[in-house]
Amino acid sequence: MKIYNTMSRQIEDFVPLEPGKIKMYVCGPTVYNYIHIGNARSVVAFDVIRRYFEYRGFEVDYVSNFTDVDDKIINGAAAENITTKEFSERYIKAFYEDIDALGVERATQNPKASDYIDKMIDFIAELIEKGFAYPSDGDVYFRVAKSQDYAKLANKNLAELLDGASGRTDEETQRKESPADFALWKAAKAGEISWQSPWGNGRPGWHIECSVMSTDLLGNTLDIHGGGQDLEFPHHTNEIAQSEAKTGQKFANYWMHNGFVNVDGEKMSKSLGNFKTVHEMLQVVNPQVLRFFLATTHYRRPVNFTDEAITDAQNNVKKIENAYRNMANSSTNPSENILTELSKYKTDFISSMDDDFNIANALTSFYDFISWVNKGNNGQEVKQFFDEVLAILGMTFAEEKTLDAEIEKLIEARQLAREMRDFVQSDLIRDELKAKHIVLEDTKEGVRWHRE
Repeated sequence: MKIYNTMSRQIEDFVPLEPGKIKMYVCGPTVYNYIHIGNARSVVAFDVIRRYFEYRGFEVDYVSNFTDVDDKIINGAAAENITTKEFSERYIKAFYEDIDALGVERATQNPKASDYIDKMIDFIAELIEKGFAYPSDGDVYFRVAKSQDYAKLANKNLAELLDGASGRTDEETQRKESPADFALWKAAKAGEISWQSPWGNGRPGWHIECSVMSTDLLGNTLDIHGGGQDLEFPHHTNEIAQSEAKTGQKFANYWMHNGFVNVDGEKMSKSLGNFKTVHEMLQVVNPQVLRFFLATTHYRRPVNFTDEAITDAQNNVKKIENAYRNMANSSTNPSENILTELSKYKTDFISSMDDDFNIANALTSFYDFISWVNKGNNGQEVKQFFDEVLAILGMTFAEEKTLDAEIEKLIEARQLAREMRDFVQSDLIRDELKAKHIVLEDTKEGVRWHRE
């Protein structure tokens, strides 16, 4: 398998730290609102990646956090006169509802930042002891100048960052040794939630949260660290700096970043106000369609959110479902010729997905497979591969139940009319069945049906 590593800007062979096992951390949501389609793109993209790893036989320890310590959460809770825990738990619950509807496999663990405050304090204290951090008026900052290859992940260098920060005169910059230094701990403001620390009451900075949770649960070195492209700098950059300063070990072997969801050429985001929440979309769009829309563009490419794109996804889901319905009850042993052709489709699909999860090429092969299935090629192994691809895509189609007696009689009557060459009656019965949303297909193997 090959993966594009953001750190090297190259496609690399994937070699896990431990054969057959993968330690994977993906940055999760800040739980102050419902997730929007852009947030869901990251969740679904990495869900497909995880599912494919599992299909290929890997055991994936998949950790994705909840950031429940944040200014937006503090402000939102204060506005409603409730605790930050009550406020954040509401949106954690909503997050689970949304990702369950989208068919996302639950993470191995979803740690909450608020449960790791003591470990964050210990982590920061060790950075201070090693000279990588310093307290200042109740805050604690990381000394970026001591970090080796700082911002390499984002293809930046410290000199450029310092030039960009030159001339800053705000109050926080005055507390720093260098304007590029970033906060590990923030002194408490009046009235906001805080925790006791050796540097006074306060709360952790955003970046330290993920470093502590990921290394605590997965170890000092991860196989894969993932998230949206917007996290390359400063979040992931700062995670690397503080984690490697503390452990002296490489933080992650592979960095993976998904592309944005765009609306009118701009990234979908809450700050721009051009977002649609998953909660909203699920009221008007089938979850499987929304899932397919998010899952079927290569994870590194941007996705354009348009009505036309949703309609295309809807049509493709229907095409896949119809093909699956046509052979869902297939239990025969396929011929050697069918097995040989099936092997080619399977090989092409795996070859594409092994190449940095190239879902676009994999789907081209899958659509060819669907056309082949629609020509009557089926059997147990064919259905098994169909089920495997659906599982990777995170799609499920419930098995059709036996038709009720009335519809069974209509199908039998139509067959009899055809045998009697009464095609007018045959067509009338077909139309009657269509009105009941039962679609018939006459094939050389007999009549097939599916519900619309």
